[in-house]
Amino acid sequence: MAEIRKNNPRANIIYVNTELAEFRSIKTDRDLYDLVKSKLKKKYNYLFVDEIQEIEQFENALKSLFAEKRCDIYCTGSNAHLLSGELATHLAGRYIQIQVHPLSYAEFLLFHKLKNTAEALRKYLHIGGLPYLAEISHQGAAGTGEYLRNIYESILLRDVVARENIRNISFLESLVAYLADNTGNLFSANNISKYLKSQRINMPVQTVLNYLAVLEKAFLIHKARRSGIGGLKIFEIGEKYYFEDLGLRNVLTKEKDLARIMENAVYLFLLQRGFRVSVGKLRDLEIDFVGEKPGKKIYVQVAYRIDSKITERREFGNLEKITDQFPKYVVTLDEDAVRVNSKGVRCVLLQNFLLLNL
Repeated sequence: MAEIRKNNPRANIIYVNTELAEFRSIKTDRDLYDLVKSKLKKKYNYLFVDEIQEIEQFENALKSLFAEKRCDIYCTGSNAHLLSGELATHLAGRYIQIQVHPLSYAEFLLFHKLKNTAEALRKYLHIGGLPYLAEISHQGAAGTGEYLRNIYESILLRDVVARENIRNISFLESLVAYLADNTGNLFSANNISKYLKSQRINMPVQTVLNYLAVLEKAFLIHKARRSGIGGLKIFEIGEKYYFEDLGLRNVLTKEKDLARIMENAVYLFLLQRGFRVSVGKLRDLEIDFVGEKPGKKIYVQVAYRIDSKITERREFGNLEKITDQFPKYVVTLDEDAVRVNSKGVRCVLLQNFLLLNL
């Protein structure tokens, strides 16, 4: 809205926030349509609606306003009620969707008024990128932890349990805890099912798959499939799971393995840069991440430290065996390892990699 006003002072902006008391009477598509029509001017009309899913059959009002070509329309909605599949059904061919992720590391520095230091990176890896944390970080670890737990419970109970009519909440919580403990591990639903049985939780593999799909739909986790490098093969068995936000992952587990958190941070960064991300497989070798988007590709290995020849051969050697000319990175916290090797593989510090313009 500020950008529009800056470029066109004559703009007529109609703003509806369904969470405000003055708009509580807007309950149906007809209510929304009548309100907007009453505020339209001859030209330069822009409609903004926050939390539009609170309006019953909102899509009917939007389709009509779109057809009349009287205003540009911008809407926000919670993933609890407005997932991409449903939006496509409601407004097929009439919209552009922008998925909003938590703050990137660059945005985190801006919001928290921090410089790019090792301490700032540690803070980001610990509390994650939910924007409101910039307002309450002065409350310390207790306030931050309570906020993150409340957000997690809200997602789980509202976006997952209530929406999908899930009854076995304890199993769902055990599954999420398992994913947090095993972030970045290569496993299958069958492995998860076996683990749950060891915890005296008997659950069929298909139910595990269904619950994982629900958690993905709520944007709590992401699945990274394995794909063959240099070919089109997608491996159906074995994938990795990463969390949409580092802070949410960290409040769910006592597992503080920094290597796992680094890997999750790199995965999120590639998503935020618009890459489609998979786990690469080159014969019997694994590449942590292959990021692809039109005209671009990137290969990334993540290593906490590179303090032995074995580690160096694994992290650099796997990338060196890829014969194309796309960029290849080893991302680490080991300052002594930073360099570009003779075969063009760049080793960079995590805090600098997360600021690259890819």
